[in-house]
Amino acid sequence: MTKMPPQYVSTTNACKLCKPLGASLAFRGVEGAVPFLHGSQGCATYMRRYIISHFNEPIDIASSSLGEKNAVYGGGANLKLGLKNVTEKYHPALIGIATTCLTETIGDDVKRLLFEYRQEFMQDGGPLLVQVSTPSYSGTHMEGFHAAVRALVEQLTKESAPNGTVNILPGFLSAADLRSLKEIACDCGLIATVLPDFSETLDGPALRDYPLIPEGGTKIKDIQAMSGAKATVEFGYTLPDQLSGGVHLEKTYKVPLHRLGMPVGIRETDRFFEVLSELSGKPVPEKYSMARGRLVDSLVDGHKYVFGKRAVVYGEEDLVIGLTSFLAEIGVQPVLCASGGTSGSFVKAIENAVTGFPVEMPRVHEGMDFHEIGELAAELKPDFFLGHSKGYPLARDLNIPLIRMGFPIHDRVGGQRLLHIGYHGAQQLFDLIANAMIMAKQDGSDVGYSYM
Repeated sequence: MTKMPPQYVSTTNACKLCKPLGASLAFRGVEGAVPFLHGSQGCATYMRRYIISHFNEPIDIASSSLGEKNAVYGGGANLKLGLKNVTEKYHPALIGIATTCLTETIGDDVKRLLFEYRQEFMQDGGPLLVQVSTPSYSGTHMEGFHAAVRALVEQLTKESAPNGTVNILPGFLSAADLRSLKEIACDCGLIATVLPDFSETLDGPALRDYPLIPEGGTKIKDIQAMSGAKATVEFGYTLPDQLSGGVHLEKTYKVPLHRLGMPVGIRETDRFFEVLSELSGKPVPEKYSMARGRLVDSLVDGHKYVFGKRAVVYGEEDLVIGLTSFLAEIGVQPVLCASGGTSGSFVKAIENAVTGFPVEMPRVHEGMDFHEIGELAAELKPDFFLGHSKGYPLARDLNIPLIRMGFPIHDRVGGQRLLHIGYHGAQQLFDLIANAMIMAKQDGSDVGYSYM
């Protein structure tokens, strides 16, 4: 009898985070909202730890705190008690309720439970309740993020008269990116509803007293009026229709949808400004034309430090696509583009990102973990890694720089202040890469030099 090897592939250090974590971040970007996990206390603790270490800001994520008994008899009673406690303590305008592996597995009917809760405890009013299904064993934190945004739009938006605004659904950007996005829209003469917007709730000023719910976030009345916007601009080439708030607004309220990639690098930023100009009826403000010109000038000045370098890029699919496009623009050869996501659109989007630039099509892999990325990186011999902090052990083993981008960044300060988008973001990104290459050359030199 022949012994067959086990037919399974284990995951070692996944290149993704869990689905309800993404939903919690999206809910945090709504004014007066409290994220609430229907699951165990450990899930909420894990997510708080991850988010706090990246943003260096406190974040409260409530929980129904299920235990062994609830795994057998259901978590309905805990959910109702938890919502009651949160309402009494925080006085929120909205509670965003995300499920976890446990509650999805035991089959809690959250929609029915919330109906019962409204009947029992909300006859005299109370916070809005928005629910989203986010089992961690299926999908990534990005899918949870988009699912929460879609749930906010589906469950809050009402029929509204035309109001001349523009909806911007940016996906998961940094707090600095969100501030830049709002500034760009304002400079272009547009009134934009950016959903979600955690640029203040997760990156606010120092305060003497700790607020239970920080100021900021997308206003609920603006979400309710998104049906009256003149258009929706949504970032994400890998975003499926069923998770797209823009598709819902288009199908339900006939709001025209412009689907773009994240505006990382010159080409994607140009596309973004073309759409804004079309919507505003005005040319690109001189401020941004000048920034584009300075960026091009810096690429001419510094191309010799980056041209021909080889990079491994990993992280969330749409961010990796944007970064890959930018690398191709500046003459860096991306040799591996990897993500833990499994959208099915990643390979095609990367192919489009490098089309038109003098680089080869990189190796592209969905559903990767860091063990697999490490094995391929050792074979491909990159000059640097581009991604978040979880790639640090790989970069250390290969003795090459890791340029930190995306989420989470645990081993540096300022992850929330990294600017990726627009001409200003591309400028910062280029300077980071060029200086990392110069530093690596200096450190590897036997002679050493201090003047270029």
